[in-house]
Amino acid sequence: MSATILTIGDELLIGQVNDTNAGWLARGLAALGLRVRQLVTVADDLAEIDSALGQAIKSSSVVVMTGGLGPTADDITREAIARHIGTPLRYHADAWQIVEQYFTRSGRAVPTTCEHLAQVPRGFEPLANPEGTAPGLWCAGETAIAVLPGVPREMKTMFRNEVAPRLRTLYSKGTVVHRTLCTAGLGETAIQQRLRKESYLFGQDLTLAYLPRPGQVRLRITATTARAARRLPDVERHLRSVLGAYVYGQDGDSLAGVVGAMLRRRHMTIATAESCTGGLVAHVLTNIPGASDYVVGAVVAYANMAKQQLLDVARSDLATHGAVSAEVAETMAHAARDRFSASVGVAITGIAGPGGGSVDKPVGTTWIACALAGTCEVKSYRFGATRESNKVRSTVAALDLVRRMLLKNAT
Repeated sequence: MSATILTIGDELLIGQVNDTNAGWLARGLAALGLRVRQLVTVADDLAEIDSALGQAIKSSSVVVMTGGLGPTADDITREAIARHIGTPLRYHADAWQIVEQYFTRSGRAVPTTCEHLAQVPRGFEPLANPEGTAPGLWCAGETAIAVLPGVPREMKTMFRNEVAPRLRTLYSKGTVVHRTLCTAGLGETAIQQRLRKESYLFGQDLTLAYLPRPGQVRLRITATTARAARRLPDVERHLRSVLGAYVYGQDGDSLAGVVGAMLRRRHMTIATAESCTGGLVAHVLTNIPGASDYVVGAVVAYANMAKQQLLDVARSDLATHGAVSAEVAETMAHAARDRFSASVGVAITGIAGPGGGSVDKPVGTTWIACALAGTCEVKSYRFGATRESNKVRSTVAALDLVRRMLLKNAT
């Protein structure tokens, strides 16, 4: 079963707002066994929305639309749907009740500008929106159509609560199954080389896709038939055996979440000492709910003076080896561990760029150290020339080094 995602708004086409809705919806639809065939973005224009909706209905079993449902003059999605159907909008008591309930909860009267939110195209039913003013719309015709607000918070809540259950009922026999393996430490080309002998496992109904991001690659295995779905677990186990410790999780796992879970299970704690990443390692670790169980503290020592005063880095090491060196990274890791009485200390020092590099230490040069159980492992990396990417890749490499040392320590 196929789906089209149709996002609406001039702000998307001029780059004023990033379209995060489409990617999120694509993952949600895939999880329901629907294959997304196309992502389409159109302007706030009646004719363009009408035309795009018509094309989507012809090519898909499901159409999910976002945007243009609000109370302002440029919110014309309802009108465009009515135009496509060929009938005027009609007042719907349930839609008006949804609008009234939203304003009642906030102790306000419904503004007159919101009265048209109760207008619904023929054949559609309103969907409750607990996060905002505008009801969504649903039509379970030959092609199922879901119409959701463009505000991501509202859209996500309504998709989970209203749309996904309806789609499960309609398409419970979907055969598209995805499994994603999360890897760190190898680029997509290197992984492809390691898996070159495994190409026989895949074909038209069982495919492998590489989804790279800074420092990581996600491997998505997709089965499109019942037979392929039965083979998928064995194929996954085989890929894990080939890639070994480069696989850190699956599906929605994050590297920070996996490291956090390992620390919690072992009743261990971690402290960070960061220079070029500016606290990004501590940020992603503490983004995980419950991180207070294992994160005890962090030091961002950007200047050499801060490294000396806060992390016991010797002036002689800075003079002899430089701030970006194995010696300084190791001292930082031990100091973070000792200063916070943590089980693990992890440190990063590097040249994020775009300036500050040299012939011996070009932009992207980074040293990462992890102190654990009386040992300290120090690694050097040469990332790229882009500042933001270097910070992200350094953070991923640091978390992966912690993960690998925890794995060694457990054996």
